[in-house]
Amino acid sequence: MKLIKMNMGVLTIIIIFEFLVVANSQDQLKVGFYNQVCPKAESVVTNIVRDAGKFDHRIPPGLLRLHFHDCFVEGCDGSILIDKGNTSEKGAFEHQGLTGFNIIEDAKAKLESICPGVVSCADIVAMAARDAVAFSHGPVYQVETGRKDVLVSNIDLANRMPDVRDSIELLKQKFIEKGLNEKDLVILSAAHTIGSTACFFMEERLYNFASLGGPDPSINPRLLPELTLTCPINGDVGIRLPMDLGSEDTFDIQILQNIRSGFAVLQSDAKLMDDLTTRGIVDSYFDVWAPFFGPSFEADFVISMLRMGRIGVKTGSNGNIRRQCTSFN
Repeated sequence: MKLIKMNMGVLTIIIIFEFLVVANSQDQLKVGFYNQVCPKAESVVTNIVRDAGKFDHRIPPGLLRLHFHDCFVEGCDGSILIDKGNTSEKGAFEHQGLTGFNIIEDAKAKLESICPGVVSCADIVAMAARDAVAFSHGPVYQVETGRKDVLVSNIDLANRMPDVRDSIELLKQKFIEKGLNEKDLVILSAAHTIGSTACFFMEERLYNFASLGGPDPSINPRLLPELTLTCPINGDVGIRLPMDLGSEDTFDIQILQNIRSGFAVLQSDAKLMDDLTTRGIVDSYFDVWAPFFGPSFEADFVISMLRMGRIGVKTGSNGNIRRQCTSFN
């Protein structure tokens, strides 16, 4: 792991300010929620994520994506983890390809053995995503905890997940519906800095963009042959390719540079350049004065992750603590 490459005093002030601004909105969420009731909670999750990530580079991006998908349905409430057949949220088309469930279960089993009935599955997902970012050489930050696990998991509730084929207008609207803004859209899309995608999600963009029977014209001509070679027409749609070419396993700002240069792999990432506001946000990180006076990608990512982590949380009597993350008590 590494610390953020910026003035740490400035970063600390930014993050503390972000906590204070919304403190009244989620009084029951706080950093260190388990300090007294289960002091080892966070270290248990960190150690399990770290040990798993050492042997499988797909673990960190899988855990980061799992947190995003959990939060963007009915809130950060562990609903994505329930496995009760075809009716549970986990089985939705929008969630295909999600991984990391076994890591969450391993952490839950360990925590139940030392602090039974105390740590929620929803919090484990949030903590694991934080550790996945740090393990990938991204910013090290503290996550708010205190969520309860939801009592409902419904496949029909996943139909408003952001999709790689969405227009920029629709993507913005879906984020607004969750209380997030255009900057959050840019920054959370940049989570694609780690991980890969399947050729299944590339077919339309490469061979039938906008139903016109050809590739997306925004793809840089130097990138197109590489994409079509990896994902040939009528080829194996399960083949995977990095979402951040040249930097698949390292959390860094390269993803935004790729997007600016027409080297975005996912169509939804490329769409960030179709809107004046989102394009301006992307460009702001590469202004000539950005290294001195501009925004910090790492600090902004932390803030957007904290904002996302507050979506629709269940606290108090609105949820419970599951004994197993895959089933209701």
